[in-house]
Amino acid sequence: MRRLFPVTYETPAQASGGGERGAAGADREWSLAELAAAYAYPAKRPWLRGNMVSSLDGAAQHDGHSQPISSATDMRIFGTLRALADVVVVGAETVRQEGYRPARARADFAAAREAAGQGPAPAIAVVTASLDLDFSLPLFASPLVPTLILTGAAAAPEKVAAAEKAGARVVVAGEGMGVDPERAVRALAGLGHHRLLTEGGPRLLGQLIAAEVLDELCLTLSPTLTAGDAQRVAGGPSVAVPRRFELVSLLEEDGFLFGRYRRP
Repeated sequence: MRRLFPVTYETPAQASGGGERGAAGADREWSLAELAAAYAYPAKRPWLRGNMVSSLDGAAQHDGHSQPISSATDMRIFGTLRALADVVVVGAETVRQEGYRPARARADFAAAREAAGQGPAPAIAVVTASLDLDFSLPLFASPLVPTLILTGAAAAPEKVAAAEKAGARVVVAGEGMGVDPERAVRALAGLGHHRLLTEGGPRLLGQLIAAEVLDELCLTLSPTLTAGDAQRVAGGPSVAVPRRFELVSLLEEDGFLFGRYRRP
């Protein structure tokens, strides 16, 4: 990370009390500690943050995957956001398409997570109505912390039993087949997960937006054009009135823009 545009006129180090004041960040790669300070969760709890990447023409993925429109720095921020979170909430389709694996422990963040009362890595919480998942995958068979399944009360009992047999913890967060976003946030908070991160996919993010439970969006704008018919970062029905978020910070490296927006 090489430059902080003058939204707050502070680098992450300055925001946490160190460094000299200036109009923009120094032209150097930021440390992981500086990135963590820049993306620290606010005191308000619980807090649901989204993290997505988009091409210049609005595509959230290319050929079904986000990696082609990402970058090394985008993945560095991706890892930092995970390291700050208690739980990562993700849709079942994204788990299938992206080949999700368990979150890993990061030595660079171990002391900070311990000081914050967090486990060695965030839990992964999969939102699914059907529980149509391969429970032999490492996400369920060998996670560092047990994977959570967020589903509805009407989920098929045999699928619930299969998930629990695989070692996952099933959390009911809806009355029918689907998951109620507000109830999901409350359920996760009830388990002690207050720093929430969602990585999509677009359908899940759209549901969270429509339910007005998304507090923050970290959006990477990739300097790429894809055309085609790829999904946007959020899908589903339109909201009645567009939600306006406030820009908190804007970082840039090699043409990629890393924006952080909060609900007012």
